[in-house]
Order: sequence, then C-alpha cells, then structure tokens
Amino acid sequence: MESFFSSMKKERIARKVYRSSEQARADVFDFIERFYNPRRRYSTLGYVSPIQLDKAQEA
Repeated sequence: MESFFSSMKKERIARKVYRSSEQARADVFDFIERFYNPRRRYSTLGYVSPIQLDKAQEA
C-alpha cells in the first residue's frame, strides 16, 4: 500500500491543486483505473503490465 501511495503522489498529485474534493476524488479514480491498474508493470507478472500480459497470451 505504501508503494501505491508513493507512486500516486509522485506521478499524479504532487504538483496539482484541486478546486474541490470531488475534483481530487475524480483524479485519483482516474489514476487508479486508467493508469495504475492496467498499465503499471507488476513484479508478480514478470515486470509486464496486465495489458501486455493479455496481448502476449492472445498471440
């Protein structure tokens, strides 16, 4: 969990100023669903992203 929050702080929210909590919530959701989960490389998957793994298995 600490690794996730560290990544989110460095890659997404470090230099942003949000006008509302709803805007911050939407941005964090976008980070998780559109970047962190599908595109991030995971050591348990052999340092490939879930998208790359799916493409390799389809081929």
